Amino acid sequence: MAKTGGLGDNLYIQGFDASGDIQQLGGIGGGPALLNFTGINKSAYERQGGLRSGQIEFTAFHNHVAVTGGTHEKLAALPRTDVILTYCRGTTLGDAAASLVGKQVNYDPTRGDDGMLTFGVSGQSNGFGIEWGQQLTAGIRTDTAATNGTGIDTTASASFGGQAYLQAFSFVGTDVTVKIQDSADNATFADVAGFSFTQITGGTPLAERIALGSTATLRRYLRAATVTTGGFTSLAFSVNVIKNESAVAF
Repeated sequence: MAKTGGLGDNLYIQGFDASGDIQQLGGIGGGPALLNFTGINKSAYERQGGLRSGQIEFTAFHNHVAVTGGTHEKLAALPRTDVILTYCRGTTLGDAAASLVGKQVNYDPTRGDDGMLTFGVSGQSNGFGIEWGQQLTAGIRTDTAATNGTGIDTTASASFGGQAYLQAFSFVGTDVTVKIQDSADNATFADVAGFSFTQITGGTPLAERIALGSTATLRRYLRAATVTTGGFTSLAFSVNVIKNESAVAF
């Protein structure tokens, strides 16, 4: 894999595109907690993995837009409920992305000597760990009618299930459903049972995580498709899909 820089990244917060107001990303990571199982007959620590965790930390500029709603209004609310964060490492179809269901635990201001005002934010996982996957949309995709997206190559079929995250930024119309389809040859696609997000009839911005069973099969190629029964004129959204390459427990 070629080395890349960090230019052109995006950050989405519960269906809100905060990318232009983010100064920098801090820690994006997680994994199992380390449990100490060291016996008295050992000369070094002996550890095993415990519960999974994860966090996304970033620094935001102070953008206060009282009429249209800015990043400050989104973050200053400090919601007690879960939020879904998605970090996009680039915005090309198939690029890596990390998503997290978690709590926003702070919104801490720092004023520099030069007068710059920034805020530190940390999202801590709740119920699930950090999940790295691939983007099924090139950053934010806008569909104006039911659309079959372009497939990405995940290199092989796997039968360990998967997860997916939807960030829906804006919607105009009667209804739309975003679903994930798979294919063995990147030509003939079929719906993946249980891999459809909740039908959208309004109420954006919003975000959602869905998951397959741990033995479900996902074929080599994946794509995001939109379908409708009553019609729509616009949906701006992003999808991150995680295809499990080994048996995992959630």
